[in-house]
Amino acid sequence: MASALDLARQLLTLADRDLKVFRKLADDPEIEDASVGFLAQQVLEKCLKSALARHGLAFRRTHDLGELVDGLTDAGKAVPPYADRLDELNPYAVEFRYGLVNPRGLDRAWVKSVVEAVRAWAAEQLQ
Repeated sequence: MASALDLARQLLTLADRDLKVFRKLADDPEIEDASVGFLAQQVLEKCLKSALARHGLAFRRTHDLGELVDGLTDAGKAVPPYADRLDELNPYAVEFRYGLVNPRGLDRAWVKSVVEAVRAWAAEQLQ
């Protein structure tokens, strides 16, 4: 059985796979907001789950970034930058990805800042 630290590292590695693709596509105007938002949401989700795992905190299979932040808050652990706004990307996990809503106007500069800040925070949690 993997330790909490091993699971946290594994989740951060998975976040980094998505981050690599996100970085390549985020500035490409030919890539739709739905795809960029989906990748951003996935990076954030895995970063949050990595931090939860590192602290030995249970989390359910969810795409709800707010719920994951609440898990850290409820346990008295540090929350990431932009914690109060991360759930704005929740719809990109499912609704936008499957065409249930057609997103427009994703603030890519803001999303890039959020993704980079949360990724750096997640790495700090593993130290």
